[in-house]
Amino acid sequence: MELLQAIHNKARLQPDKLVFISPAKQITYGELWQKSDQVAAFILAQNLKKQSPILIYGHMEPEMLISFLGSVKAGHPYIPVDTSIPLERVEKIITNSNTELLINVSGLPLPIDHSSIRMVNLEEMSKQESRTIDSSNWVKGHDNFYIIYTSGSTGNPKGVQISAANLQSFVDWMVEDFPIKGGLRFLNQAPFSFDLSVMNLYPCLVSGGTLIAMTKEMVAKPKHLFEGLEKSETQVWTSTPSFVQMCLMDPSFKSQLLPKLSVFLFCGEILPVSVCRQLRERFPEATIFNTYGPTEATVAVTFLEITDEVLEEYQTLPIGAPKSDTQIILLDEENEPVSEGEKGEMIIVGPSVSKGYLGQPELTNKAFFTYNGQQAYRTGDAGLNQNGLLFYKGRLDFQIKLHGYRMELEEIEYHIAKSKYVKSAVVVPIYQDDKIEYLSVLIIPAEHPFEKDYQLTGAIKKELGLVLPAYMIPRKFSYHKELPITPNGKVDRKQIREQVLL
Repeated sequence: MELLQAIHNKARLQPDKLVFISPAKQITYGELWQKSDQVAAFILAQNLKKQSPILIYGHMEPEMLISFLGSVKAGHPYIPVDTSIPLERVEKIITNSNTELLINVSGLPLPIDHSSIRMVNLEEMSKQESRTIDSSNWVKGHDNFYIIYTSGSTGNPKGVQISAANLQSFVDWMVEDFPIKGGLRFLNQAPFSFDLSVMNLYPCLVSGGTLIAMTKEMVAKPKHLFEGLEKSETQVWTSTPSFVQMCLMDPSFKSQLLPKLSVFLFCGEILPVSVCRQLRERFPEATIFNTYGPTEATVAVTFLEITDEVLEEYQTLPIGAPKSDTQIILLDEENEPVSEGEKGEMIIVGPSVSKGYLGQPELTNKAFFTYNGQQAYRTGDAGLNQNGLLFYKGRLDFQIKLHGYRMELEEIEYHIAKSKYVKSAVVVPIYQDDKIEYLSVLIIPAEHPFEKDYQLTGAIKKELGLVLPAYMIPRKFSYHKELPITPNGKVDRKQIREQVLL
């Protein structure tokens, strides 16, 4: 069944059921549908260009959901932008997307000077006369449903276009192949500008569930987080392994805290065996799933239930098998299929693969192509196939995932090198147990007035905070007179990595 129609049916059959609960507000299915109709009516009255994307700025307010649905009901994709994103990056997203309308639901001022864009809040839109929006206006088929911006190597973020058909493929798979049906309570910890949030958002809505928001303020204070978890009655847990690892540091994180928790869904980075063993001990009745997928293929495309038998057999967990409508082929450097047990680049083929990057045809043509009549995406991830299971074997380029956030080292280096205190810089990921623990940056400094390294680091971090999200700023800074180079004049990253690990 079409996604929007399924949500409409839930709103019609259970209008008084809570669909979203945040610390300050909550909203029912009936209110979500009615208020999103009002937002759609307002958008339709603006006479925007067809399929012009609408930027929605906020954190974990129920108004984010209202605006998402209002946008797609009016025939426009939405761009979710979290309040943690620096203003300069927000402006780049506005420029790249050519958005004509920005809906600010955060309640915070957004000092952006763009004459080409109209900024409104929900209070303004609430003055719009409410009316039922005909389904003929809805986003459907291969029209964009949402656009999520990820890190780009040129210093500019890339807008990944996800169509209604892409999202439908993903949600159908989630509801059919995972034990998450029946109006369950889903943890919502990932900001909406991070595509992991889609893993709980739409499967929850189409199955008549309730989203429980854990805001960034709660996550920053463990006491508040655990109080929120205890009240949440969460049944479906969706997060990166890093987030649950943080929770496991507290001995109270066990089934007594969350007695109804029945499913763990992990995506975004490598899932360590040690984390799964702890979860099996503390939540013996819960089912654990490892999943894998890039934003470009709509959240995730492979899955594996992590049983005691799997934990006994593997030291590094497989990422499983592809969903039924998707194929993953492994190709070598000559674009030839590799044999079983050999590493190759993972190519995802299927209906959940994006059409490409918004307004960036060169990047799109580099990463996307047609394979046997279906859309395909070159992930840049190395994979290995053994006994019918896929194993993730790291990145083939400088793109990495840290705590679930995908980023390109070149983008971080680009912004650090722009600092007036820096001549050049190289960012190195530091691994522990096959997983990136943090980022380290080696810098050749320019002339500066600081006596101590920590003062210089503070000044550079202050500059970076204006242009990069906090999760992209390296943890460790070190300063050098020179950096090693290869015979062909390039920075010798391999040697640098070895030096950092000494």
